[in-house]
Amino acid sequence: MTKLDRTDLKILQILQDEARITNQDLAERVSLSPSSCLQRVRRLESNGVISAYHAKVNLASVCRHVMCIATVTMKNHTREEFRAFEALINTIPEVVECVTVSGEFDFFLRIICPDMSSYLEINERLVSSVNYLVTINTHVVMNENKKFGAIDLSSLDEGG
Repeated sequence: MTKLDRTDLKILQILQDEARITNQDLAERVSLSPSSCLQRVRRLESNGVISAYHAKVNLASVCRHVMCIATVTMKNHTREEFRAFEALINTIPEVVECVTVSGEFDFFLRIICPDMSSYLEINERLVSSVNYLVTINTHVVMNENKKFGAIDLSSLDEGG
């Protein structure tokens, strides 16, 4: 972990919401000189604290789509099977998120497709490509009630 002070945390908090802010404006908001602020941002980037900058696209304004949440349970819990499944889902661009979890199932997938028939093709590909799946349970997202935005960093301890 990288040691962060309050100013680093303020910079990160602002950049999460306003990644396109100018260095000048960012420096003013965190009470630093522009050169000191830029130096801190570059350090946060080079240390992997800031891993990327993204635009949040309102997909509904661009195209019709179906979002599904799928839970996947594996037959065996071997490292090889998990790695093989991870490799498979990395070849499917519609799988926009995958996490390994504890509990009743092993993987949680967020899948975004143009329509339900496209999702069914992906589901068939998952089921037919691997012989170590036990179940895939799919839930169609009806509404995103709270979208992921930013993590509140204000309560983290220094050095956090």
